[in-house]
Amino acid sequence: MPGTNLTRDEAATRAALPDVTSYAIDLDLTTGDKTFASTTTISFTSREVGAETFADLDGAAVRSITLNGRALDIASAYVDSRIALDDLQAANTLVVTADLPYSNTGEGLHRFVDPADDRVYLYSQFEVPDARRVFTTFEQPDLKSVFTFNVTAPSHWKVVSTAPTPEPKDLGDGKAVWNFPVTERMSTYVTAVVAGEYHEVLDTYEGKFGTIPLGHYCRQSMVEHMDTDVLVELTVQSFEFFEEKFDFPYPFHKYDQLYVPEYNMGAMENVGCVTLRDEYLPAPGSRARSSSSAPP
Repeated sequence: MPGTNLTRDEAATRAALPDVTSYAIDLDLTTGDKTFASTTTISFTSREVGAETFADLDGAAVRSITLNGRALDIASAYVDSRIALDDLQAANTLVVTADLPYSNTGEGLHRFVDPADDRVYLYSQFEVPDARRVFTTFEQPDLKSVFTFNVTAPSHWKVVSTAPTPEPKDLGDGKAVWNFPVTERMSTYVTAVVAGEYHEVLDTYEGKFGTIPLGHYCRQSMVEHMDTDVLVELTVQSFEFFEEKFDFPYPFHKYDQLYVPEYNMGAMENVGCVTLRDEYLPAPGSRARSSSSAPP
């Protein structure tokens, strides 16, 4: 029977069947303060024509499911956080459109309204099985793929993900869309989306393998606590240490660190988009560097 949990045997059986070519994930964060809209397009191959498998989606109000252009009956196909997929072809395209709830417990896409100023902050937390609370997935680490996120949000927000942040395209009515470039191949649980009225400070690391863009983010009411000089200094020291020890370049395009509210753990190593609980921010000036050692 389908279930929320994935057994070892189920994971082994599914891993032997599909190869996940790509995900395209369209998120609309402007549809209300309780839910957001999610459309996922998954391209995948099957090692056995005519076989059956399933995709994962948790807690959704599903609006449509199509597999290779064939509409699936939602009531029978979507049961207990799984989408049953039958009659697989050598190459397949699955498209699922749904509305999903924001979380206030740190799983999926968490939504926080700062009582200090009523600003809105969102961030994802997918470890280990919770990407399926935001988009349709094959939710197991040995079914890796590449991801393209397209995020519609209020135009004055910051939106950050695993890939480098693009310039937003204005949609009018106070909305914009961020079309992120495709990611490297990775597991679903280390992808990420962070969006809201975040304060942003950008910097760079110049190392033996080239330039790495750095970003630091926090909510507006916490700006005085984000000692960016210290955080950049520690980040640079860390990159220098690992480059020396491993003699290998950082494999991603940028390194953002985002201090987020109501986090249910210490930090999460999302690729290029590390989230940390904002209680870790130091007191103002606690380790400030002297002006002589500050970067130009």
